[in-house]
Amino acid sequence: MRHGQTAHRHGRPIERVANLPTVRGYDSTSYGDGFADVYDEWYSDVTDVDATVSRMLTLTGAGGTVLELGVGTGRLAGPMAAAGLRVTGIDSSAAMLERIAAQPGGDSVVAIHGDMVRDLPDGPFDSCLVAYNTLFNLLDQAEQRECFRVVAARLPPGGCFVVEAIVPDPTAPAGGDVSVRSIAADRVVLSVSDHRPHDQRTTGQFVELTEAGGVRLRPWAIRWAPPEELDAMATDAGFTLEERFADMAGNPYDEAADHHVSVYRI
Repeated sequence: MRHGQTAHRHGRPIERVANLPTVRGYDSTSYGDGFADVYDEWYSDVTDVDATVSRMLTLTGAGGTVLELGVGTGRLAGPMAAAGLRVTGIDSSAAMLERIAAQPGGDSVVAIHGDMVRDLPDGPFDSCLVAYNTLFNLLDQAEQRECFRVVAARLPPGGCFVVEAIVPDPTAPAGGDVSVRSIAADRVVLSVSDHRPHDQRTTGQFVELTEAGGVRLRPWAIRWAPPEELDAMATDAGFTLEERFADMAGNPYDEAADHHVSVYRI
C-alpha cells in the first residue's frame, strides 16, 4: 500500500489552514484499514501494473522470487505472480491482505500479516519491491534506514531492491491544505493535509461525505525523503545504485522528474 503525494496535488486547494495538528492515534494499520475498500478504485492509476510486471521480470528472471513490501490488496503482486514470478507480500493491514486472493494471480501470492521491517520472512529472495511511496509509510529515518538493512539481509549477492517514490518538491510551503478530491451527486471527498518540511512529514485525512452514509475518515501519514537521502541509506546497507528511471516504463530520470524508480543492487 502506498500514499502521500506530498508536494504534489490532491486537487485544487480551496483553503489554507494554519497549525493543522498531526493525525493523533495513527499507527501502522490505520492506512490499510482506512483505504482497503477503495484502494483499487482510487489508485488504479498509481504504479503502472504492466510496466511493473515487465520491470520485475527483467530484474528478477522468469520464475524468480519477489518480496513485495506493503503489498496491500495485491494489485501488483497478483499480476506478477500470474506472469510466473513467485511472490511473497507483507502488509500490516489484515483488511488489505484479505483482498489479495481476488486479484488475477492473487491465489498464488504468499501473504504475510506483519511489519515490513520487523516481520520479514527469511528468504532469500531474488528481488524486493517497495512500490509507490510505501517506504515512506515508515515514519522516521531510522525505520527507513533499517528497512534497507533488513532487505539487504534477505537478498543474495546480485539481488536487487526496487524503490518507487515521489521526488519531494523543496519549494512546497509548510502548512495545511484543504482540497477537493472528487465530487459526485451523492458524495464529496475532501483532502485535508498538513505539510511539515522541517521534519519531512506530511499527514492527512480524506474526508468522505455521503448523503446516505454520513462521514467517513481515511487517515494517512508519510515521512518523505529525497533520492539522495535514500541513496545514502542504501549505501550504508551495502547496496549500489544501479539505475534510476522516472517511472516503471523506464523513461529517463532528470531534474524535472517528480517520481523515481531506483534499482539498488546488493
